[in-house]
Amino acid sequence: MPFFSMLNLKFSHNAHIQFRPIRPSDLEVLEKLHGDMFPIRYESEFFQNVVNGRDIISWGAVDCNQPNGQDDELIGFVTARIVLAKDSEIEDFLRNDSARSNHTLVYILTLGVAEGYRNLGIASSLIHEVIKYASTIPTCRAVYLHVISYNNPAIYLYKKMSFQCIRRLPAFYFINSQHYDAYLFIYYMSGGRSPCSPIELIALLVTYAKSGFKKAAAKLWRNESRKPLKLPKCKESGCLLPAKQNKRMLPEGSRSQFV
Repeated sequence: MPFFSMLNLKFSHNAHIQFRPIRPSDLEVLEKLHGDMFPIRYESEFFQNVVNGRDIISWGAVDCNQPNGQDDELIGFVTARIVLAKDSEIEDFLRNDSARSNHTLVYILTLGVAEGYRNLGIASSLIHEVIKYASTIPTCRAVYLHVISYNNPAIYLYKKMSFQCIRRLPAFYFINSQHYDAYLFIYYMSGGRSPCSPIELIALLVTYAKSGFKKAAAKLWRNESRKPLKLPKCKESGCLLPAKQNKRMLPEGSRSQFV
């Protein structure tokens, strides 16, 4: 079960923050918080699974000194799910022995803090709860999540908490008839770190690039030596032009995506 902790903050009414599992009585507030914070609408089944702990683990933040008798009402939350490493999209970013059939990951589904309580360390405390929980699972190799590309505060938070940005995913989200990119972040647990260090990864990419270039150049040389290219002369300038030019056509309305 989730760990319990407290966070004392300087706040207009001397907020006293506690963290606890989300309960069925939190259903209405949890739905409202998600609706206020996120452009994506979640099905009622998702919230039922959260509050009843069906395949989803969760932590809620409450302000015990909140006025108007709402001292047990959610002001923040995090939801997560345990998944098999071998079935996840980050299998390639784990060591080979970390993707065995019994190895697991914790995937963070949603994270949010009510507007009046932001920038007070609550979100980082909620993430710490997830990491501490994951560390108690012997088979867990990493905690990971997706974040929309324009959410700079969240990106800064994850980097500050030692999450590694592994990949940019073009058009990952589709919101209000528009596509948005996402970043994939991973927090490696013991035994599940990246297959190689950043320096090793760069060296590996350079090696592959050089190898690929040499093979392509050799293949091109063999093809050209077999089929001599006939080049007619340009009448006015005497320059050489290919006998036939290939033109790559893009479908109308297509666009380039930059990563």
